[in-house]
Parts: sequence; C-alpha cells; structure tokens
Amino acid sequence: MLVRPVSKIGKSIFTVIAAISILAVMGACSQGTQTTTTGNQNPIKIGFSISLAGDFAADGKAVLDGYELWRDAVNARGGLLGRPVQLVYYNDNSEVDQVTTNYQKLATSDKVSLFFGPFSTKLTVLAGAVAQRYGIPMLEGAGTGDKVFASGFTTVFGASPPSSSYLGTFAQYILSLPADQRPKTVAYAAVDNPFAVPQVTKAKEAFTGGGLTTAFELPEPYAEDIADVTPIAKQIVSSKADIVVIGTVGVGDCVSFLKAFQQQHYNPKAFIATSGPDEGKAFIDAIGAKAAEGIFVPNAGWYPDIKNYQNDQFVADYLKKHSGSNKEEINNGTVQGYVTGQVLEQAVNKIHSIDNKQLLSELRSDLFNSLQGPVQFDAQGRNTAGIPFLFQWQGSHLIPVYPASNALANPKYPKPEWAA
Repeated sequence: MLVRPVSKIGKSIFTVIAAISILAVMGACSQGTQTTTTGNQNPIKIGFSISLAGDFAADGKAVLDGYELWRDAVNARGGLLGRPVQLVYYNDNSEVDQVTTNYQKLATSDKVSLFFGPFSTKLTVLAGAVAQRYGIPMLEGAGTGDKVFASGFTTVFGASPPSSSYLGTFAQYILSLPADQRPKTVAYAAVDNPFAVPQVTKAKEAFTGGGLTTAFELPEPYAEDIADVTPIAKQIVSSKADIVVIGTVGVGDCVSFLKAFQQQHYNPKAFIATSGPDEGKAFIDAIGAKAAEGIFVPNAGWYPDIKNYQNDQFVADYLKKHSGSNKEEINNGTVQGYVTGQVLEQAVNKIHSIDNKQLLSELRSDLFNSLQGPVQFDAQGRNTAGIPFLFQWQGSHLIPVYPASNALANPKYPKPEWAA
C-alpha cells in the first residue's frame, strides 16, 4: 500500500490520524517495503526469509542490506516491467523450522511472485523445498553449498559461484610455490555445516594429491553451537602444522581460533578460513587490524574497485546509505544479496515477464552479468561461470592476491608474526 503525505496541514485531523496509523502498522511489521515507487501499478512482491537474530544474524543482515540496495536501485530505474519492487520478508532467527514456515506463508498468504533465498546453505535447502513445491523461481547468492545443488531442485538458482570450489584457489597458490618454500604439513578442522565441510574436504584432496602431509584432522566436524573451540585449537597448535585450513561460517569461531593461536604463540605459515575474514569491519573489530595481517579467505570474484557490471553504482549507493563507512567495510553478504537482484532484473527484462515458466526457462538458458562477474546456471542451478578469488588482509585492507590476473598485490607468505 502506498501512503501519501498530507499535502495541507489544515486538512481534517482524522486524515492525519489515519495516515499515522497506517505508518505505525507498517513499521511494526517485519516485511520490507519499497522506498521508491514508479507509479500507481501494483508492486511485484519478492519474498524471502532472513536471519535477523541467532547464529546467522550478522550475515543475514548483510544479505538483507544487499537486497534493499538492489530494490532501491531497480525502483529508481523504473522498477520491473514498469512496476515497483516490494520486498516481503520475515525473520527466521537462524532456525531451520522457521524458514519453512516463513516461505509457506510467503507463497500462500502473501502470494509473492518470486522468492529470494535466505542466508546459509542449510537454510537454503529448506527454502528450496518450498520453492520447488509451488514452482516459484528462487534466486539466491548466500547458500551455495553442494547440498543445495544435489537436492534435485529445478526452481533454485545460486548466483554466486558454488562454495565447494572456493578453496581451490588457495590450494593452487600453495602448490605453485617453489619446492624450497612450499609447506610440508597441513591441519584441518571444520564446523558441521554444508557450506564449510565440502570446502575443507576438497582442499585436503588437493593438498594430499600435491604431496603435503596431514599433521592434524579433526575426526568429526565440530558442532555449530560449540561454546569454546580452544581445545581444538590447542590440538592444532600441538601438531605444529605449517598451514591451517579452517571451515567456518562466520566471524565468531574463526576469531576464536585466531585468538587461541595468538595466546599459544603459534604462527603458522598460512591460515585460511572459509568465512569470517571476508566480513570486513565485523572481522577487524573482532580481531584487530594488526592481527588480521596475512590472513587468507576465499571468496567469489568481487572487491570494491573491480570493474564489473554496475559495481561503481553499488559501491556509491552503499556509501550513501551507510554514511561514515568505507568501501572496505562492505560485507560479502551484501554483495551476494545485490547480485541476486541483478540476475533477476536482467532475466525479467529479457523476457518482459515474470511468468514462472518463462522465467525458469530464461534463467536456465542465458548468460548474465553481476558484481561478481559472469553468471550462467547449469541444470542443478549452480553458477558455472563465476571464478572465486583468494583474498588476504594486507595493511588493513582485504584484497585479491590470486590468481595473478586479478591480484592487486602478491600474497604475503609466510604470514607475518602476530602483532604485539
């Protein structure tokens, strides 16, 4: 519903009260609304569940930020098919049961036209099941683990490169080092999450095939709700592994490992985590800029100055919305959310329709552009055109360092000693 401001103060007090009441109801609701309209046509409603509390809250809020930035940008361009985009969303509190409930409500009560995905592979699998049941196209960028694409969905499309490929660039870099510099031993640990485990498994396969020895491997993934990773960290320290590969899904456990290593005066030649170091300001605030120096993280092909599709506008819009921020603080989840909208917009504009069948066909058959580079989906909804980069914290900046064709600096190896 569009709420129009009262044009004359002298109008009836009842009109003012009615307008205030409508605004109050909208503010109390957990649904998003478009901030830019394109006329009097009915909005195109896009629904999703997002984690605004619980374990995934930081990432969920970042993804929501990306969705909202794209919504504002597309509405400023005239919307989709000349109609304003409205985001309708509900908080899932990072709980699996709530995700299914939210998407059911979006499909039946809210009658949204399209779905965006939640944050995390685990929640995306559940959302995808609802999308499949109702035949509603669901684009997403923050749930790209193998489990999503092995579920047999025909209506789910992961706009970011599949996460299982992310650590491949790190393995390629390490194995490309001259023999006299190459590490000899590796330690591995991973949280019990379908985003993290496949990445660590594939990294081990690559390193073992390249002749590196496993100094430590956690027998089973550790629980997502683990209270303290220090016992695991101490086992890694005791292994004296040259490099450490940790499968994480956020800042918390990643920083806990790093702080435990600092306390034990253990400085591996290289440390990489699947998530955490990519979260910009949140990571620096938690660990400190000096301690972050030399930390690696894999990620989809994006950094603030990359000359990819609409990136200049995205960065400018982000900085305008987040006054006082800098571009290095942009969370990867925000990029993933924005990319999702970019792909949808191109597909809809190409076919001039949001008909589900036509849209599904277009998504399966075309090539799209995004902040992260090219997007093309295979039969399972996996983006096979995107190329992950290896990033490293250097001088308080997270920058791409491998492959060389996209690097802004050479990797720092071995990792600098922990700052005092």
